[in-house]
Amino acid sequence: MAFISFVGRVLFASVFILSAWQEFNEFGSDGGPAAHIMAPKFRSFSKHVSSHTGFQVPHFEMKHAVAAAMSVKAVGSLIFILGSSIGAYLLLLHQLIVTPILYDFYNYDADTKEFNLLFAKFAQNLALFGALLFFIGMKNSIPRRQLKKRSPKPKAL
Repeated sequence: MAFISFVGRVLFASVFILSAWQEFNEFGSDGGPAAHIMAPKFRSFSKHVSSHTGFQVPHFEMKHAVAAAMSVKAVGSLIFILGSSIGAYLLLLHQLIVTPILYDFYNYDADTKEFNLLFAKFAQNLALFGALLFFIGMKNSIPRRQLKKRSPKPKAL
């Protein structure tokens, strides 16, 4: 059972590892295509947040955000493969921050092609988020160490 669990964690984490590897190969001096795609979506997201909450999102370089996301994905995946909840928490953090920014289906009308594509990707990332929550829940529900119950010894007469 432990081997099957390990294989499952490797297959699950492969999504994040391959994504981080691809971003690393394309990174370049300006952050690569990921930074170019994320920059306008982040501006739109920050305007959306500031209009609804009044909170001003601070400005930062997008290539630094892409590098941080890449690092969190890689480190979180490797720790997750080892069976640690810390890796799952790192991947949860990544999903929580990046998913609503990259898959901004809420900026499109429901009858457009972009809405359907972005909503499908958003739902897939939501499923990954749920799987990570399930892993953490199962990890926390298993007792750390099972105590052995001793059978009472029969009394000698």
